[in-house]
Amino acid sequence: MTVRALEKVSVGRNGIGAFILQCRKIDVHYCDYSGSSRGMNTFIKSQLSKFATKHPQIEFAVSPRPRKHPILIGHYINGKQKSICVKNLDSLQILKKVELLRDASGEKVKRVNKPVASINESVRGVWSPYHGNGMLV
Repeated sequence: MTVRALEKVSVGRNGIGAFILQCRKIDVHYCDYSGSSRGMNTFIKSQLSKFATKHPQIEFAVSPRPRKHPILIGHYINGKQKSICVKNLDSLQILKKVELLRDASGEKVKRVNKPVASINESVRGVWSPYHGNGMLV
């Protein structure tokens, strides 16, 4: 009797077993003097510390960027990054943008051609009206 190896290895899926957050670092850039950074300055003073304590797995880097608009840059575990300009936004809108960066996967938005995407192939195959005996009407 010969020993055969497994033909297929199980595929890891995020969310089954353990969830791994895709965002690993968020850079916060602001200016101390410009009016477009007013909302970012209030966000840093009031809400950033609360958000950072809720999400210890995300590294936050806050750095000044003089005479530039404020931006948020999200770094992801797949090596990609997304940046969002938050000029003239208030602190609650900036919190929504930070949550958007936290929940994103880092991948580009793709057009979905099929309504259902599955890793497993269909057992029955593709249905066609030409298969079988047909229906009597």
